[in-house]
Amino acid sequence: MSIYDFEAINIDGENVKLSDYKGKVLIIVNTASKCGFTPQYADLEKLYKKYKDKGLEILGFPCNQFAEQEPGSNYEVKSFCDLNYGVTFPLFEKIEVNGPNANPLFKYLVTKAPFKGLDLDQPSGKILYSFLNENFPELLVGDSIKWNFTKFLIDADGSIVGRFEPTTEPLDMEQYIKELLQK
Repeated sequence: MSIYDFEAINIDGENVKLSDYKGKVLIIVNTASKCGFTPQYADLEKLYKKYKDKGLEILGFPCNQFAEQEPGSNYEVKSFCDLNYGVTFPLFEKIEVNGPNANPLFKYLVTKAPFKGLDLDQPSGKILYSFLNENFPELLVGDSIKWNFTKFLIDADGSIVGRFEPTTEPLDMEQYIKELLQK
């Protein structure tokens, strides 16, 4: 099984084969419009514009599982992203990333890139850890997605090379992206 064996429905309701992205470096990210990490859309878009012609694709998957921070319809999500962040990278229909109804792609991602903890040396890591520990302690157990804007970096051969938790800013991934694009 590889990343290219999966399919997803884009935000406009069209079926997309991930094999269409063979040879590209991918960032796959679960997103939300009403989250403290929502401004990461801006930096994801910056990375996309800077590197899309060099082989980067970003695939955004809206999810309402974390404190219901993505309550709108697919159309509302698409409009929000366009109006507020000028998002041009591909967005997909709302999905679940954890639990029995988790999207198969995300089930695969978390098995191949386990949770390694939050960076508690960063203020945002401490804040997210404290918030989860107090309100959603079950999310801190296991390899599940912990919150919105968990990012998976996949190389041009389809191998998952990194998992970046929500507290990692997209621009902090740029060096890894550049290295993968040069291979």
